[in-house]
Amino acid sequence: MNPRLRIDGHLDLAYNGLNGRDLRLPLEALRASDPVQGQIATVSFPELRTSGLGLCLGTLFALPQTPDSPHGYTDAAGARAQALAQLEQYRRWEDEGLIRLLRSRKDVVGHLESLDSLHDGAAPLGVVLLMEGADPLRTPDDLPWWAGQGVRIVGPAWGATRYAGGTDAPGPLTALGRELVGALRDLQLTVDASHLDDAAFWDTVEIGPRLIASHSNARALVRGNRHLSDDMARAVAATDGVIGLVYLSSFIEDGWQDGQAGTPLSGLARHAAHYAGLVGWERVALGSDMDGGFGAEKTPAGVGRYRDVFALGEHLPAGENAGVLGGNWARWLSTHL
Repeated sequence: MNPRLRIDGHLDLAYNGLNGRDLRLPLEALRASDPVQGQIATVSFPELRTSGLGLCLGTLFALPQTPDSPHGYTDAAGARAQALAQLEQYRRWEDEGLIRLLRSRKDVVGHLESLDSLHDGAAPLGVVLLMEGADPLRTPDDLPWWAGQGVRIVGPAWGATRYAGGTDAPGPLTALGRELVGALRDLQLTVDASHLDDAAFWDTVEIGPRLIASHSNARALVRGNRHLSDDMARAVAATDGVIGLVYLSSFIEDGWQDGQAGTPLSGLARHAAHYAGLVGWERVALGSDMDGGFGAEKTPAGVGRYRDVFALGEHLPAGENAGVLGGNWARWLSTHL
């Protein structure tokens, strides 16, 4: 495996694009005209290219209505409309040569080979579609259609959904959720355990699908049901799953507050080492979630833009950093997608 390979397990690209961010722009130009207030952008396609990122899991994320998002969806039809618009955004970017949608193991292997053979930055960014929060599925019967569009991974929860308890919203899988997880298992698709509440997580384990956690830090270091307990991390690993590390300071340092200086990047390395002690370095990867509802004002110190993400490797054991920064996702995607 190419030791310079870089893969990120979680980026909300289309969500940002449909929020008015023109990701085709250089980062400085994007920041100068950014319609998103209060978040310092870190991600654009030129920035990703400069960073050396070769592949990512790109989300279909439908935002529900909350006090902070009054225009979010209120029903399955609204969630579906958001996800369909984001799918179309990815297709437009693919038509422009900015990305390559990867719908199968064969696609992944071919893309990784192209990254090895082409000069730096010559290949488009490979994108595997991940549905974050399952509310765009009107019922589990919709799943085969979405799989046909290239969605290979589904996270049932964000907050609470019609399918599962989620972040800060305790609860099990609903009856619809149990049906969905069984369908994911039967179609040999993957459940993203990130955001699942504990009760919903263990219901999922009982049903027996393949698991990853695309963007989840360690609860042993930061409290809250948004993070994986040690037993949850072991359960993900038991299905040959990988866990992605998140670059949000409040997910790295317990008690970190908005407005404080970014937590040291070495703190994220502590999460990596904790997981490695539980399940091995080969299960640890990146799920940065950069620009996933926060910007450079909340990232670790020294991570002011996307190209800085891979400085984490300087804080990891020399023999493991290539795997964490890309190789571990490459192995999983080449084997299980």
